[in-house]
Amino acid sequence: MGRGNAYVNGAGFDLMAGGEFAPGTIALVTPDGSARQVADDIAFPNGMLVTPDNSTLIVADSYAKRLTAFDIEEDGGLSNRRVWADLGDGVPDGICLDAEGAVWYADVPNARCVRVREGGDELQTIELDRGCFACALGGAERRTLLMMANEWSGPQNMFSGPRMGQVLSVAAPASVVPWP
Repeated sequence: MGRGNAYVNGAGFDLMAGGEFAPGTIALVTPDGSARQVADDIAFPNGMLVTPDNSTLIVADSYAKRLTAFDIEEDGGLSNRRVWADLGDGVPDGICLDAEGAVWYADVPNARCVRVREGGDELQTIELDRGCFACALGGAERRTLLMMANEWSGPQNMFSGPRMGQVLSVAAPASVVPWP
């Protein structure tokens, strides 16, 4: 992300094999290829984003049902861990940020995509007929919410049976704010 760094998450256990839960980590990979752990004890780290000013990393902390934020230090390290949004029954997967600084999160078990602001206020929910795994803003003016969705009956069935995934889009929902 900004400064040429990338953040990579590790779940801490093998979800697909039905492994026993263990907290995950976040590693920083720098432009020279070196890597180091910069955060731990994340309850299944999932989607991540860096704010446009490169000052904050927001992580979908799926099993904790929250978005967790960190300040990004000059060297890419993370500090000031905090709850950005407590999501109640929300289970965040992929996330994206809009121009107003609100986060959209995909929610597989609740079959929806939700927009929240810092603090957890829910601004908009788009209900789906299947689990939502990822979301992004796209289109010419970045006013189209794109969602990756698939029927979900648990990790044990993820790679078997017919492929039922879909790319769904909602053109210009009232709250999708274009980037400048």
